Amino acid sequence: MQSETIKRKRQGTGGFQLIIGGFALLILLGALLLMLPISAQDRQVTPFADTLFTAVSCTCVTGLIVQDTATHWSLFGQFVILTLIQIGGMGVITVALAIIRLTGRRIGLKQRSIMQESISAPQIGNILHLTGFILKTSAVIELTGAALLSPVFIRDFGVARGIWYAIFHSVSAFCNAGFDLLGVREKFSSLTTYSGNAYVNIIIMLLIVIGGISFMTWSDVRTYKHQIRRYSLQSKIILVTTALLIVIPAVCFFIFEYADEPFKERILCSFFQSVTARTAGFNTSDLAEMHESGTLLMTVLMLIGGSSGSTAGGMKTSTVAVLFLAAVAVFRRKHDVTCFNRRISEDAVRNAGAILFIYFSLFVTAGIAISRIEGLPLLTCLFETGSAAGTAGLTLGITSSLTHPSRIILMLLMFFGRMGGLTMIYAAVPSGAGESARMPLENINVG
Repeated sequence: MQSETIKRKRQGTGGFQLIIGGFALLILLGALLLMLPISAQDRQVTPFADTLFTAVSCTCVTGLIVQDTATHWSLFGQFVILTLIQIGGMGVITVALAIIRLTGRRIGLKQRSIMQESISAPQIGNILHLTGFILKTSAVIELTGAALLSPVFIRDFGVARGIWYAIFHSVSAFCNAGFDLLGVREKFSSLTTYSGNAYVNIIIMLLIVIGGISFMTWSDVRTYKHQIRRYSLQSKIILVTTALLIVIPAVCFFIFEYADEPFKERILCSFFQSVTARTAGFNTSDLAEMHESGTLLMTVLMLIGGSSGSTAGGMKTSTVAVLFLAAVAVFRRKHDVTCFNRRISEDAVRNAGAILFIYFSLFVTAGIAISRIEGLPLLTCLFETGSAAGTAGLTLGITSSLTHPSRIILMLLMFFGRMGGLTMIYAAVPSGAGESARMPLENINVG
């Protein structure tokens, strides 16, 4: 029995390594394709350092760039970027299994187990049906978003370019990537030219929020509709936490950051920055002009990120919710951590604490390192490392001017943020499942 347990653990570790390897290969392939002269508008070879950074940012759906997407890359290069975003958003394993199904090949138990790990599914049963649901849902939402954005972009850029821009921005927003093609107006301008356009703002925000919510949650919504009581605890926590993380920061931005803006723009900017900070990467205002308090708030939101099993990165909303609930249980001197009349397992609490420790340690260490390397203010560098670790893609304008050592740090953070802290650790550290003895227990006072 023990040997079987160890075997399953080893298979799980191999699954984590396969997921990481799949993303790494996709990044390398993307970097090589972007180096081709046909990928650049000037038909010159783009340096590998720039294409690698771009490929990492695309595949990890981050949005940090060293070359303006609209003015540097050709239509072919932009298509490569969009493909990397799409695969990276849905997950390499999801796309690979979808291709296997189309070819008619049989998918074994091991492949299903890897798929379960890739999308954070609670159980292996019905995993192939869930894969189909993810692909169909993604296609429907992205096409709907593109159709809604088309009238605006066709009006501004013509029919052909307008349709391409609508598709590109719809996919980028749903996958929480933050790449844009609006640098044709002003380099690295993102959506600032549409800061007062409520129609574009609302569509982009909806795409970001929908993509940042777990596919399992949308499966619950489809199955049970308005019968919220029947939703899983995970779905309930994700929906409540997401709503709070949109409304509360938006109120803070409205009060402290955009007081000088007209009322309409003030509301739009406040909600847009609140939504986009959690891994989306678009911006409708100049982030460099924000107060330090606003910059710090956005950094925290970027680290939190979206939800488990979604297109978003970061620590995840459920992680933060579990930590908050654990703190409430301590304050109320309760033995169990509970929510919605359900008890949360001790493993979930321990994992949440480990994830927080990993993200915070890497985020701070990387920020200090870049600050020393580049001679830049620490808060500015922490914003950059928070954006990379949370796969948010927002920047205070320093990304393109960073030296290679700092870019390597950001690439590692983006890869780590997309893979997830525990996935990286489980892939690298041998399992302790074979340990049968337990050490003597002794209490320690903390706090």
